[in-house]
Amino acid sequence: MNLFNTRIYLLTLILGIAMGKNQNNGFEYVQSSGGIEEYTMKSNDLSVLLMEDHSAPVATFMVTYHVGSRNEAVGHTGSTHLLEHMMFKGSRNFNKKRNTAIWTVLQNVGARINATTWLDRTNYFELLPSEHLETAIAIEADRMRNAFLRDEDRQPEMTVVRNEFERGENDPFDALDKNIWATAYQAHPYHHSTIGWRSDIENVSTERLREFYNTYYWPNNATVTIIGDFEKQEALKLIKKYFGKHKKSKHEIPEMYTTEPKQEGPRRLSINRRGETGMVGIAHKSPEGLEEDTYSLHILSKILGGGKSSRLYRKIVDKGLATGLFMWDFPFKDNGLFITYVFMTPGTDHSKVENLVLEEYENIKQNGVLKSEVERAKAQIRSEMAFSRDGSYSIASALNESIAIGDWKFYTTYNEKISSVKKEDIKNAANKYLKEDQSTTGYFIPESNGEESNHVGAKKVHQPLNYSSKETAETNVSARTTTGIKKSNKKASIAKQIVTSKPLPGIELKTLKTSVEDVVTITGSMLGGDEFSPVRNKSIAELTAEMLGEGTTTQNKFEISERLESVGASLNFSSDNYRVRFNARCMKKDVPLVVELLGEQLRTPAFNETDLENLQKRLIGGLKRSKQNTRTRASGEFKRTLYPKKHPNYSSEIDDIIADVKKVSTKNLKSFHETNYGLGNMRIVVVGDVDNNAISKALKHAFKNWKKSKLFIPDLTLSANDAGPKTHYVTVKDKTSVDMFMGVPIGIDNTHEDYYSLMVANYILGGNFAAR
Repeated sequence: MNLFNTRIYLLTLILGIAMGKNQNNGFEYVQSSGGIEEYTMKSNDLSVLLMEDHSAPVATFMVTYHVGSRNEAVGHTGSTHLLEHMMFKGSRNFNKKRNTAIWTVLQNVGARINATTWLDRTNYFELLPSEHLETAIAIEADRMRNAFLRDEDRQPEMTVVRNEFERGENDPFDALDKNIWATAYQAHPYHHSTIGWRSDIENVSTERLREFYNTYYWPNNATVTIIGDFEKQEALKLIKKYFGKHKKSKHEIPEMYTTEPKQEGPRRLSINRRGETGMVGIAHKSPEGLEEDTYSLHILSKILGGGKSSRLYRKIVDKGLATGLFMWDFPFKDNGLFITYVFMTPGTDHSKVENLVLEEYENIKQNGVLKSEVERAKAQIRSEMAFSRDGSYSIASALNESIAIGDWKFYTTYNEKISSVKKEDIKNAANKYLKEDQSTTGYFIPESNGEESNHVGAKKVHQPLNYSSKETAETNVSARTTTGIKKSNKKASIAKQIVTSKPLPGIELKTLKTSVEDVVTITGSMLGGDEFSPVRNKSIAELTAEMLGEGTTTQNKFEISERLESVGASLNFSSDNYRVRFNARCMKKDVPLVVELLGEQLRTPAFNETDLENLQKRLIGGLKRSKQNTRTRASGEFKRTLYPKKHPNYSSEIDDIIADVKKVSTKNLKSFHETNYGLGNMRIVVVGDVDNNAISKALKHAFKNWKKSKLFIPDLTLSANDAGPKTHYVTVKDKTSVDMFMGVPIGIDNTHEDYYSLMVANYILGGNFAAR
């Protein structure tokens, strides 16, 4: 072949490859980023994102619609969410009458299925064995344009959504958060929460929901995402087969054009309800999600509240003024809010906490931040992004939020944008956005003789709403396989991939290498839980475990936190009935550091007096709040009725637990630790990008020559009470929703031969939305 012919051949080959990418079964190739390819279906403008990962025989299929509560108006707030519920009530080819109801078909093949609604989007997803991917595609395509949306379904489903609304109203934190957003925004529809206002939920018509559906549920207003074990060409054929039946909308998808007027002064609000501890929320307007300042504010939020080494944790939580705090900086399509939430300990003054937060804001505006703080925050964010790649659903979920704010590449380019932020950018962003005249401050002020719900820094803020249905018997467990959908015989065998070893006598290690790069998750436990506490005080074991994270004899808690947070790692301790538990997550290169600190914190905790006092304040604050949590109260009463006091499942009265927590001393903790902690019953599981030799070596170094524990699991001869049929009521004032527990003692534990059979039977009765 001469040189001219060679050039012609290569040019033809290159053109052929390019045309192949652009001629994928009726799809046009758009772009690629971070291993994800984007296509558009030519016939109807459906967007498609694909990322193959053949490490496990599962896939996530997700459809994101560009419609959320921002597309609603007064009179039909909450319609997006109620419509999401209605989408599970059947479509032309998937319904109860055909014995192919959505829940039945999907959950019979082991799918995890749900939907969520938020401010800027609605999404429906299935995480399922990849052999059943076609089933998910067929269902989502069918309900895109063929959903029933019947009035007889709306009426009962409305009560489910109303109950969600009531549960939110019963929660002081949810109420505070909702009112902060409603006060910060006057014109823009971020003013109302995704759940909507009660009167709208109750009165919106089925016809209005159908109009909403016919306006927004079209292929040209949707993005399909598939992540996991599939072949690209086959997936595109299936998408075309099912979604290709739909034409694009004849109308233009309406744009939401309302903008928020400039705020001309600080706004304040307060909520006065029964309770014993207060909350403070301080919000400032933040940029649109795709603006460059978003990245600077994300780093700023870590510097302020990202772990024990953060500024506000040291200034507020570590001083015993709060049980916890967190920063809210989630990006949205339009201008969002940058919020600091503080959950105060009993007796703490609201204005004192507010002033401490604002003082730190002003300090950063005047003096900026340290380079070391910026690098630590960046490490935390990079690790979080790496962790978000752990599993097909995690990736699809992150893409879903990026799609919502306007560009799916927000996810794939995020680390690069974060890395480019300089400390001067953070100071500039603080001065630009943390202005008093752009602030909205909210107080939850507890009234006497009452309690509130359990929030100890938990990030339950302005979250997307999941689908949950009243009609748990909607589907028939014997539903037939849908005609025309192929089945394959892929099977996973994870057991064969698990490596078991004993790095030291008394440590059993199990490892599993997965496809996720660089990320390692460590979980483990050892005997030393609540049942080993002295009879006189059952809180000693729990506080011993909690104090493991408060420093050692050689490093204080801040030194340890800085070492972990500087590499984006986390390490936490807790306890249950029998075991002390630890959980860690880190990058592969940092496993030796994390294991070293794990060993140090388990072996040589400091049990500092001041740290114990602050921990007791935080725990008591959380316990007092839990008095207003109807689920906690109902569960406790149920367990006290069913089990005798010495039974591990017995639940003490909250006031009795508070009394026990108050009595614990550092002497108690040191004695319990010395007597009970040690090797002999430690189990550790490590999953991810695992290096078995490195982990074993680190464990040998960290736990070499540690004493052996004297503990063993006792024989439990106690049985449940023979209570007979009884009904107990617990009254929690000012609550409109109810939690109910029902049960019967059966007298078996997890070693009984019928245990797993009963687990399966219980799941059939009420384990999912297709249950009986």
